[in-house]
Amino acid sequence: MMITNMKKKPIELYIHIPFCVKKCDYCDFLSFRALSSVHEAYVQQLIREIRAQSCYCTDCQVVSVFIGGGTPSLLEPSCISRIMETVFSCFQVEPEAEITIEANPGTLLGKKLPVYRQCGINRVSIGLQSADNTELKNLGRIHSFEEFLKSFQSARMAGFTNINIDLMSGIPGQTLESWKNTLKKVTMLKPEHISAYSLIIEEGTPFGERKLKLPDEDTEYRMYENTAGILAEYGFHQYEISNYAKGGRECRHNKGYWQRIDYLGLGLGASSYMEGCRFTNEKDLDKYPALDFGEEDPEKRETALRKLWGQIEELSQAQRMEEFMFLGLRMLKGVSDVDFVRLFGVKMETVYGDVIRRLTANGLLKKEENNLALTEWGMDVSNFVLSEFLLG
Repeated sequence: MMITNMKKKPIELYIHIPFCVKKCDYCDFLSFRALSSVHEAYVQQLIREIRAQSCYCTDCQVVSVFIGGGTPSLLEPSCISRIMETVFSCFQVEPEAEITIEANPGTLLGKKLPVYRQCGINRVSIGLQSADNTELKNLGRIHSFEEFLKSFQSARMAGFTNINIDLMSGIPGQTLESWKNTLKKVTMLKPEHISAYSLIIEEGTPFGERKLKLPDEDTEYRMYENTAGILAEYGFHQYEISNYAKGGRECRHNKGYWQRIDYLGLGLGASSYMEGCRFTNEKDLDKYPALDFGEEDPEKRETALRKLWGQIEELSQAQRMEEFMFLGLRMLKGVSDVDFVRLFGVKMETVYGDVIRRLTANGLLKKEENNLALTEWGMDVSNFVLSEFLLG
């Protein structure tokens, strides 16, 4: 199935840069080291793909762009500039669109940040993870806290007024006090946004194969409990299970995922959700450059895109309802019964009445006017609560 005849509506773009200096010991993302010649060849093919994919989005307006990885800031700044020039020339981009690039400390030196500003990027997301150098070493990170501070200051000096800092709790060797210390050091820098995630041990990663000394469950719970309180003292409000922002600085791109705005993934292994269909780009770096997107040949382009996308999954009504619930409930404001009816033609209570009544009675959900949301306890055990909304 090809994505055609789309109504004019907002979409988000995710652009994947799979390269990194060194793969972190906990990472299971599609990322790896490569020579600079491979970087250049990849960018050339990515630009061809952007042109090809944009042909099916002529009636859409891009509200956010997220350049993720890997470590996008590892590329030469001219590569990022060429990618963004292609996006602006091929897509209708909203004038106030949020355009984010992920960066790791130590890869932002030189003229990169000013070039990012010049090519339309207005938000930087820096992966710090911890302000403790021993904890960073335990994670397999290549930077120190001091290098992060230089990167953060460089971003400010380049004129970035919207900066996110990624943090991680529950990491080897971490204590409640060291986590509090990380939060306090970061808040003193006055970023606009903080993402604070718990470490998840994935199979197939170096962490998945080791016996790690991790904080116990009680300590992890107290870390989460302390996060919202400490960040609130510094003017950050929690708007999603793991995300905190100053007023008006919530991440528009991530909110789009949770609110189920269509998004188009560009690049190796990037995922898309368009018109109720889900598909994932080719993940093999040997096969990706071989796709002939036929710049002037629609038939070649269509053939290449079919190979790029592989199997397209059209979500059933039940699957779309599930996603509406367990994505929307991640946000503190929860999900709207009005939106549920508008999207599915049936009341939320009709489909989920028993589940909602049981979880509400147990203090895990709360109803506020037309919105259903997690309680504070519900957020603490969110994985369990969200799993209750599976219909299968």
